[in-house]
Amino acid sequence: MKRIGLIGGMSWESTAVYYKHINEEVRRLMGDGLASADLCLRSVNFSEIVAQQKAGRWDLAAETLISVARELEQCGCAMVLICTNTMHILADEVQAAIDIPLIHIAEVTGAAVKKAGKKRPLLLATRYTMEKPFYVGYLKDHFGLDPVIPEEADRATVHDVIFEEICCGVLSGASRERYIAIAERARQKGADCIIFGCTEVGLLVRPEDFDIPSFDSTLLHAEAAVRFSLEDELSAEGKESRPVPVH
Repeated sequence: MKRIGLIGGMSWESTAVYYKHINEEVRRLMGDGLASADLCLRSVNFSEIVAQQKAGRWDLAAETLISVARELEQCGCAMVLICTNTMHILADEVQAAIDIPLIHIAEVTGAAVKKAGKKRPLLLATRYTMEKPFYVGYLKDHFGLDPVIPEEADRATVHDVIFEEICCGVLSGASRERYIAIAERARQKGADCIIFGCTEVGLLVRPEDFDIPSFDSTLLHAEAAVRFSLEDELSAEGKESRPVPVH
């Protein structure tokens, strides 16, 4: 079992999902109720990261993530995951600073959408992820997808609910209904699936809330880490081990 390195805390609400789902997948794949993951979790102060985002000081955020990634490498981790979609705006900088692979969340999510035969995923995410080119461009360039971005007012709603509610532990039924309505408007305009493109979105809504398929980036990212971690064990037992795309 290879050691998994998690850069978490952005927010800790979704990082807890990573920890739980990774261990559930290890237990399932190993067929041992006592099996659990070999991992290191380094959690940062999200308040500081958010302040840097708002100020446009991505350089300071990069310094933090690079420092943490190097710590995880020194702790014997075989891979690193940035446990947030938005901070993949710094994925290239983090990868360049370490010698172990960074498993890119847009890579595993885009691969899942393409494998399912979908083309126009609605992206529900923070403003940074929806509006800056690092994520949408990745999906277009690597997978030929045509992401659907909500209208301005809907982008504001999705973003504000993430930061003002979900990241603070508030799960509102009214906000859930607003997300469902946003997805329905996008479906009527041609979206054929939904990407939960913020690691918190899956805490508020579920696949069964929508009339089109959804792809939870958090769960897909966590599962990719487990496949990478257990690739030797799964191969030795003759179990299916899909290649894990790395950055």
